Amino acid sequence: MTITITCFDRSPDGGKGLARDTRVRWALEEAALPYEVRLLSFSAMKEPAHLRLHPFGQIPTYEEGDLALFETGAIVFHIAERHAGLLPDGANARARAITWMFAALNSVEPPILELSTARILEGDKPWSAERMPLVKDRVRDRLGQLSVRLGDADWLDGAFSAGDLMMVSVLLRTRPSGILDEFPSLAAYVARGEARPAYKRAFASQLAINAGTPPAG
Repeated sequence: MTITITCFDRSPDGGKGLARDTRVRWALEEAALPYEVRLLSFSAMKEPAHLRLHPFGQIPTYEEGDLALFETGAIVFHIAERHAGLLPDGANARARAITWMFAALNSVEPPILELSTARILEGDKPWSAERMPLVKDRVRDRLGQLSVRLGDADWLDGAFSAGDLMMVSVLLRTRPSGILDEFPSLAAYVARGEARPAYKRAFASQLAINAGTPPAG
C-alpha cells in the first residue's frame, strides 16, 4: 500500500527543516519506505477534506490504505513499531526509546514552542521585552537538563532511535534563537542527527518543494 503524507506547498520556514513533516519524512527515510507527498496550501488545510484527516487543520497527515493518522509523534511511532531501524529489539531498550519520544514532545518542545511564539507572534507587544528573558531561561533550563543527561554520548540511549529522531527535530527549533549554541554537546548531537543520510534525504526533499524543484526519485 502506498504511503501518502501531507505537507505545506510552501513551508513558513522556507524549507529549513523546521516544519513537522520533516520528522515524518526522516522516519520514512530511516525505515527505507517509499512515500508520496500531497501538497497543501494554508487555505486547503482548513477545508473539510483535510479536516477529516486532521481535525485541527494542520500538517502532516499519514495515509496508508484505510489507515489515516495525524500528529507527528503518533506517525513516527507507527512507522518505528512496524519497520526496522528506529526502535531497539530489546524490550527495555525499546521502552526507553519510546520514553525519549514522549520526552521530546512533552518536556522539551513546549518551552521551545513558547519561545517561537514569543519571537514571531508577540515580538511587537509592549510587554515582549520583559517577557522574552523569562521565556529564554525556561528553554535554557530544559536544555541544561538534557545536556547533563546526554553527557558525552552520541545518542540518548545507546544506538540511534526514534527518540533521537524526535529530540533532534525538536532541538532544531532552537537554532534561530542562538540558544542551541550555548550547549556545545547538544549542538554536536543535533549535527550528528543532521549528518545521517536519511535526514539529508528528508531535508533535501522538503527544500526542493520550497525551491520549486521537484525532488528526485
